[in-house]
Amino acid sequence: MWFTKKKIKVAFGVLTVAILGTSADIGGELIGVQGRGLKQREIPPFGMVLIPQGSFNMGMNDQDAIFAMNANTKTVSLDAFWIDQTEITNNEYRQFVQYVYDSISRRLLGEQFDEFLIVEDMMGNPIEPPLLNWEPKVDLRNSDYIDILNALYIPPSRGLEKRLNAGKLVYGYTWIDYNRLAGRGGITTSSNQNQNDSIVIGNNLEDNIVEESVPIYPDTMTWLRDFDFSYNEPFAFRYYTHPAYDDYPVVGVNWKQAKAFCHWRTQMMQEYSLKNKRFVPHEYRLPTESEWEYAARGGLDQQMYPWGGPYTYNKQGCYLANFLPQRARYGIDGGARTLPVGSYQPNDYGLFDMAGNVAEWTGSTYDEQAYNFVNDMNPDYSYDAREGDPLAMKRKTLKGGSWKDIAYFLQCGARTFEYQDTSKSYIGFRCVRSYLGR
Repeated sequence: MWFTKKKIKVAFGVLTVAILGTSADIGGELIGVQGRGLKQREIPPFGMVLIPQGSFNMGMNDQDAIFAMNANTKTVSLDAFWIDQTEITNNEYRQFVQYVYDSISRRLLGEQFDEFLIVEDMMGNPIEPPLLNWEPKVDLRNSDYIDILNALYIPPSRGLEKRLNAGKLVYGYTWIDYNRLAGRGGITTSSNQNQNDSIVIGNNLEDNIVEESVPIYPDTMTWLRDFDFSYNEPFAFRYYTHPAYDDYPVVGVNWKQAKAFCHWRTQMMQEYSLKNKRFVPHEYRLPTESEWEYAARGGLDQQMYPWGGPYTYNKQGCYLANFLPQRARYGIDGGARTLPVGSYQPNDYGLFDMAGNVAEWTGSTYDEQAYNFVNDMNPDYSYDAREGDPLAMKRKTLKGGSWKDIAYFLQCGARTFEYQDTSKSYIGFRCVRSYLGR
């Protein structure tokens, strides 16, 4: 009589109640580690869409501007992943800013009031540095609290009201540079390595732990800086702060800030998963260039735009995205500048604004010839440029086009770049998360 592995597990189910490390009588069969809890399926993340694994032709499907040859067609295959249905909005990003403000406030208050910090663990051992205690409420009617928190504000002067000092809102976190650790792309993995030494992989983790401090408040002055001799003050002063713009895509966020947002979002989900005894999912991150393009196409391979077809308007003459049509007639498509996310029809994957509204950061480093050397399986060329790295490594790929771009940049295969420390009034982002399984 023969048994499948599944039948063996059932047959010996009574005997496999033993905890890991014990020896149960299971007939000498291989049944795997038991007692690992339920077979937890991945919970669909709120506001995200699952993009199935598949293959597609990456690159331009129509004319290439001035024969740039920076997006040659390449057949690639991708694993499944989750992606935000819309671009990150002002209100969603404000949750991140509010968290940073609250954490800094509690850290400042903890210097004089012990209840805002956790200095010992359950066994009485000291915790260094102390953890934040989120249980006590910050009563802003307490004058002692107000005096301490004034450090985060610019004091009023010459009739001006007290304002938040945005430069004080800094998000600090630690990450591991796995590209350098693995020696990928010829990048040296050790600072004291001689030019003739071979790259040693996997033994210098400590050298590649990066401590990052990122000012995270959006640069609202981009509305003034991006356009000379133009009255954009209403957007500079109210676009991010006023509730009327809550559902508009956040702008004025550079690549470093977008990456910090992804880290914070990951930490928030990991803490929830551990607290509720669930398996921790993959991290949130910026999409690779290939992931973004694959999602934008919506399953319509070799089509110019996310909606398919070669035109930017439908049979009724209505434009299908927020961009710059008809020689600077900004408002003819429905929006002179940005519009609330989801103002136009989604693509066949259910994703909104994959063309127009705002251009989007990807996690990929921009190289004109990247398509010629990246792998055809989950292709990516990405490095987080650090001090001393070549300037070219600080160029990050943008996709999708924006409200101020002509139709050429709305094409799924079109690509351009901006430097990672640069913020613009027409660049936003969305997050992805790798799928657990296939």
